[in-house]
Amino acid sequence: MEDSAFAKAMRGLLAQAHTCDPGRLQDLVSRAAEAMGAVSAVVYLADLQQRHLVPLPGSRGTEGGPAVPVAIEGTLAGLAYRTMTVQMPDEGGPALWLPILDGSARVGVLWMAVHEAGAEVIENCRALASATGLLVGSQAAFSDELARVTRSKPMRVAAEMVWAFLPPTTIGNDEVTSTALLEPAYQLAGDAFDHTLTEGRLHLTVVDAMGHDLASGLSSAVALAGCRAARRAGGTLADIVTGVDEELTRWVPGRMLTGIFADLDLSSGTLEWVNCGHLPPLLIREGGVVRGALERSPVLPLGLGSRFPRERASHRASLQPGDRVLLYTDGITEARSAGGEVFGEQRLIDFVLKATAAGEPSPEATRRLLHAILEHHDHQLSDDAVVMLVEWHPAS
Repeated sequence: MEDSAFAKAMRGLLAQAHTCDPGRLQDLVSRAAEAMGAVSAVVYLADLQQRHLVPLPGSRGTEGGPAVPVAIEGTLAGLAYRTMTVQMPDEGGPALWLPILDGSARVGVLWMAVHEAGAEVIENCRALASATGLLVGSQAAFSDELARVTRSKPMRVAAEMVWAFLPPTTIGNDEVTSTALLEPAYQLAGDAFDHTLTEGRLHLTVVDAMGHDLASGLSSAVALAGCRAARRAGGTLADIVTGVDEELTRWVPGRMLTGIFADLDLSSGTLEWVNCGHLPPLLIREGGVVRGALERSPVLPLGLGSRFPRERASHRASLQPGDRVLLYTDGITEARSAGGEVFGEQRLIDFVLKATAAGEPSPEATRRLLHAILEHHDHQLSDDAVVMLVEWHPAS
């Protein structure tokens, strides 16, 4: 079997990845790119609020100087990120902007200068971008260096705690995609989300804790931990609700929390959920919202203790292929402009429907929605805001 330059480069990359510290990630990718025959490569990571693509320290730009951040809106690099497709400049020599993904989550983009951009070269560059995404994903959870790259200012302790408990913002497979984002990224405290794929199901959680302080962040963290503990022990939605309620009552007394806990069966499209005093989800189907489709009588919020008997009733609805389900917290609809105008549910619905009609993938539709809310509020949200968009797209 012929041992190509590409194969040697990838073997070298993988061999060194086990002992590569995050500060040397750019150097590792650059060496792999040169070994496979490319001129150079630069790794850009999306910042926490997905507004800019920030180069890793030590990167060199096209003019030989230090690489600089690139806006996600209005640039070719941003187009590669937003659409998750390879982009090529019209002039300036062969070069590629390639999306970097960690699983289904967008991480950033890889810029590569090449001698020629034939089909095989592009596929080899795609493979390097994929390997880069796996490397970033494996190191991001424990690397202060990568965290600094993606942050533009210091983070509150409560926000640091919540972010530490959050899963990747996007997960998915051939049957479903789930994306969730939250703001204000550096100041949040009480809202959080969780989603995971297991045994042919997608589990979803969105919670909104009372208050906007460290105790609020603790409430959300306890809720996510309690949810995972019950879920990983094989518990039902009722077990999750009961467990979270008991843990909140014991460890964060006097703090109430609303939330939605749901399971989506990926083979049948059956959505089962429990609404604990939260806003009802919205069902988006064939370019419109099915009014009232997921509105049911909620049970009491969590954290009220044994003084308030708790119902454990769950609800079910059948999704159709292509359906999207939108979950959100009240910080979305209650965000106010400088003039006091609320964003409102109708504006939320209109935005999501326009994004759906434009064919935007769920991660991009969610990103743009949250930015629209921030702009409506002049980037000064007074309450936490979480939005989660789930699309069921079975192969058959």
